[in-house]
Amino acid sequence: MNSHSSHSSHASPAGDPPDRVPLPGSERGPAPDRSAAARPGVRTIDEEQVEISVYLRRSRPVPEDKLPGGPQKGARPASHGASAKDIDLVTTTLTELGAVVVDANPATRCLRVAGTAGLLAEIFGTRLERVTSVAPNREAVTHRQRTGGLSVPAALDGVVTAVLGLDDRPAARPHFHVAPKAAAGVSYTPLDLARIYKFPADTDGTGQVIAIIELGGGFVQADLDVYFADLGIEGPTVIAIGVDGAANAPGSDPKGADGEVMLDIEVAGALAPRAALKVYFAPNTDAGFVDAVARAAHDTPTPASISISWGQNEDEWTAQARAEMDNAFVDATLLGATATAAAGDNGSADAASDGKNHADFPASSPHALACGGTRLMADPATGKVRSETVWNHSAKSATGGGVSDAFPLPPWQQQVTVSSGAEPSAVPGGRGVPDVAAVADPRTGYRVRVDGKDVVFGGTSAVSPLWAALLARLAQQQGHGFGLLQPAIYARVEAGLAASGFRDIKRGNNGTYRATAGWDACTGLGVPDGLALQAAIVIAIH
Repeated sequence: MNSHSSHSSHASPAGDPPDRVPLPGSERGPAPDRSAAARPGVRTIDEEQVEISVYLRRSRPVPEDKLPGGPQKGARPASHGASAKDIDLVTTTLTELGAVVVDANPATRCLRVAGTAGLLAEIFGTRLERVTSVAPNREAVTHRQRTGGLSVPAALDGVVTAVLGLDDRPAARPHFHVAPKAAAGVSYTPLDLARIYKFPADTDGTGQVIAIIELGGGFVQADLDVYFADLGIEGPTVIAIGVDGAANAPGSDPKGADGEVMLDIEVAGALAPRAALKVYFAPNTDAGFVDAVARAAHDTPTPASISISWGQNEDEWTAQARAEMDNAFVDATLLGATATAAAGDNGSADAASDGKNHADFPASSPHALACGGTRLMADPATGKVRSETVWNHSAKSATGGGVSDAFPLPPWQQQVTVSSGAEPSAVPGGRGVPDVAAVADPRTGYRVRVDGKDVVFGGTSAVSPLWAALLARLAQQQGHGFGLLQPAIYARVEAGLAASGFRDIKRGNNGTYRATAGWDACTGLGVPDGLALQAAIVIAIH
């Protein structure tokens, strides 16, 4: 991206500063446990060359009733993208102020904007500083930080809906756990789980695409070849796609981001070996995360499913970033893709230290299929289940789940009730998480191969690609993806009664919330019975 190098000397916009108006939803607090940091080779943060993502309003809104039931005729995202007039206005305004628009995508409504950090910070009414803070995965990281709200030039009031990436603190953590060596446990291959969860035997994902979102790490093809050969199958085609400058970058630590990447690919690939797997690598920032999902949703051909195993408690996100991620899921839904998202691995508090309950995002988006976790004791050879309960060993090793503070209760969830502690069951005050579940306990985990080592992993990270693969196989049979799946799977569900297509999980808790008959905020509607689910979806969408 050398097109903006001539602007590197700008410390502030050319000419007088423009009149600005506040950008709603852009407020954010300081990063946790921060301290000032210097970056070798860069004299000041203002001189650093950066690229950010600027999102624009839709040319026309998307009616919610257009979303259920697969790809929608006459409601393609392009008709709900950014208008040429808005793109021209934003491009002209930012260019006159010294920034460079290096890419404009009408369908995703995203403009990639380049310039020095000082220039872009002044255009959007903030100040940046370089700090070291504690990332969502509890590791120290150095990054740009801003606090408070942003503003936009007055001419762009109501046109610009989000400015992401000025603050590039890590946005999420991977939701996987390594099986503890000292703990006795059992483990399963993905093929074992296909038997246990009754995936339709006459499907393998042929003709379908599974998109996988990754915010770090990478895969080694040789490891994948060994893994699938050991399972006795021919593995899928795996394609790495870079977003916002990121790339497939495998390291040498199975417990690091590579573990997430390989877990996702191996679970999805073993369960849908004839599907094509596209792995989108993006920076772990709000801009990178949203941009990757938007890129996957609008790719050709449209994926049957988009698997997301990264997240962070929803209250740590800015409202503008949540809104744009949700918008990306809406676009995916319009095209017929279903986003599956891990519900978190830290119980009902979702690793927050404020003593309150928190839902994990992006799982808490009503346009994503939220995936919770169980502990499974079953016979891998026969598929017979001896017991399956809520995964919960501690606040640091338990399925996420709860009630969203950011999203209202969706229409298709109006009949559910949530049970928490001694409180009587009641209709939740917001979107309930999760929707579905599968095994996630690392003590009854998944056998995978990472960085040349055979390991056992758990976490709701594994549940997302499992469900993504199941949906790809069902899409193969149906001839199209399902888009927003929830209206179909919640159809005719009554409070306290099991949903068609699921095996209900009735024992356990994730801290605050208890498993109950029917939907609950630990395992949702339950774990899949693939054959029954196939029939239930077909009935519901027809």
